[in-house]
Amino acid sequence: MKLPKAHKIPMKNDTRRTKGAAAIAMRWIIRTGAFISIAILLFITGYILVTGVPYLTPSLFAWEFNSINVSLMPALINTILMVLLALLISIPFGLASAIFLVEYTKRGNRLVKVIRLMAETLAGIPSIIYGLFGLMLFVTAFGWGFSLLAGSLTVSIMILPLIIRTSEEALKAVPDGYREGSLALGAGLLRTVWKVILPSALPGILAGVILGIGRIVGETAALIYTAGSVTEVPSSVFDSTRTLSVHMYELSREALYMNEAAATAVVLLLIVLLINTLSAIVARRMTRGMTDGN
Repeated sequence: MKLPKAHKIPMKNDTRRTKGAAAIAMRWIIRTGAFISIAILLFITGYILVTGVPYLTPSLFAWEFNSINVSLMPALINTILMVLLALLISIPFGLASAIFLVEYTKRGNRLVKVIRLMAETLAGIPSIIYGLFGLMLFVTAFGWGFSLLAGSLTVSIMILPLIIRTSEEALKAVPDGYREGSLALGAGLLRTVWKVILPSALPGILAGVILGIGRIVGETAALIYTAGSVTEVPSSVFDSTRTLSVHMYELSREALYMNEAAATAVVLLLIVLLINTLSAIVARRMTRGMTDGN
C-alpha cells in the first residue's frame, strides 16, 4: 500500500537537513585541518628564523671553510651545482617518458600500467636505499669515488619518478580538444605536443620540477654515501662535495656549532623560497612566450 504524498515530504526534508549538516561538518573539518597545517608551517618557519637569523654573520659567508668560521659558502655553491646537474639529467628523461606514456601509447596499455607501478614504487623507496645503490654502483663499481657526479646521478634517479608522474598528470589534464584541433589543422603529433600540449601543461610540469628541487636541496642521507662531505668547491665533477643539508648535518652532529647550523637552516629555507618564486615567474613567462609564438 502506497503512503500518501504528505508523508514523503518530511522524509525529504530530513534527508536534506542531514546532508546539509554533513556538508557543514566537513567544511569545518577542512578549515580546521588547513588552519592547523598553516599554523605548523608558520611555527616551524618562525622558529628557524628566530634561532638562526642572529647568527648570520659575515664570517659565515667567507669563501673558504675552516674550523673557526665554519663558512657555508662552499656548501651553498655545491648545492646549486648539485641541483643544476641533477635537473639537467632528470628533466629530459622524465619529460620524455611522460610524453611517451600519455601521447604515444594507447590508453589502457599494459606496459603503461607496469611503468606507472614501477614509478610509484621507486617514489616510495627511502633515500638511504638510493644512497646505498649510488655507493655500490657509481662510487665503487664505476670507480668515481665520492664525487659531484655520483651524487647528482643518485638524486636525479630519486626525483625521476616524481617528475614523470607530475608531468604525466599535467599532460593528461590538457583537454583532448586541443589535440584534436591541432591535428585537424594538419599539424603532426610532434608539433602538436611541442606547440600546443606542452605550453598548456607547463605549470604542472614546473610544479613537479620544484618538488624535485626541494627534495635535492633537502637530501642528506643519499649524498653522504655518494657525494661525500668535503668543504670545498669542486674543480671537476669527480671531486667530493658537501651540500647545505649535509653541511648542516655535520655541524649539528659535532654539537659544537649549533648556532651556525641554525643559521645554515635559515639560508636553506630562503633558497627554497627563492627557487619557488623564480620557478613560478619562469613558468608564467615561458607559457606566455610559447602561446604567443603559436
